[in-house]
Amino acid sequence: MSQWLYIVLVLLLIYVVVSVLLYYLQDYFLFKPEKLPADFQFYYENQEVDEYNIETRDGAILNGLHFKVEDSKGVVLYLKGNSKSIKGWGKFAVDFTRNGYDVVMMDYRGFGKSTGRRNQKALKRDLQVVYNKLKEHVAEKHIILYGRSLGSGLATKIASVNNPRMLVLDAPYYSLTKVTSRYMPFMPLSWLIKYPLPTYKWIKYVQCPIHIIHGTDDKLIPYKTSVKLSKIKPKLTQLYTVIGGGHKNLNNFESYHKMLSEILDSRPKNVNLDGTSFKVIHNARRKKA
Repeated sequence: MSQWLYIVLVLLLIYVVVSVLLYYLQDYFLFKPEKLPADFQFYYENQEVDEYNIETRDGAILNGLHFKVEDSKGVVLYLKGNSKSIKGWGKFAVDFTRNGYDVVMMDYRGFGKSTGRRNQKALKRDLQVVYNKLKEHVAEKHIILYGRSLGSGLATKIASVNNPRMLVLDAPYYSLTKVTSRYMPFMPLSWLIKYPLPTYKWIKYVQCPIHIIHGTDDKLIPYKTSVKLSKIKPKLTQLYTVIGGGHKNLNNFESYHKMLSEILDSRPKNVNLDGTSFKVIHNARRKKA
């Protein structure tokens, strides 16, 4: 065996081994769950909160929180990011309750007090179960889906097969495959990723207003991702730009809170284009007589 052939075979073997490890260990890279004991007590100052548990058909337990306000305008189903548990994410509920909305959060399987074997199909099914529970108490026209980072793709999927009032995406990704390929460009991730979460495919079927919020300095999921997503359903989509915002600090920008209040209070409007510059061609040449 020639030395070059030997080197090629070794490199090929390493490539195969890394691919196999990536496939079986990707849950450890993609998800950073925080486990909570079954008797953990949630507490949030100046917030009225109820804890709930939902049992799925495969025996998993989905643990969540319901933040309540008087004379609620509706309910926000908040789908969080890929780290920690709702113990920490619950502090963001105030951004919605102060605007008059109830908030429902849940921990994905393996996070917090939630149990069950995690996979993409199970995650989608779990969220539909939660959404169906909400519909038993609230009309869909009063349900807002809010997806943050990892939750943005899942929120888009649920919106694509239901009829919520609106879909709000906070730092969304085009697909999880695209995000991971930035760090492993030479790996066949389209074959290996068990959680492709193709937001760009699901958003095509969303029929409600879509609001996208993204920071210009997001290093994990680039701002251009939201620009690209906003072009898929342009008539339904509005893009909100947080100048200087990163991936985890949008809540520290006054502009974010102003945008969020505008979004939550917004209603679909029909614009009368008569008498406007709509379809006027810039610098159009006049035809010679």
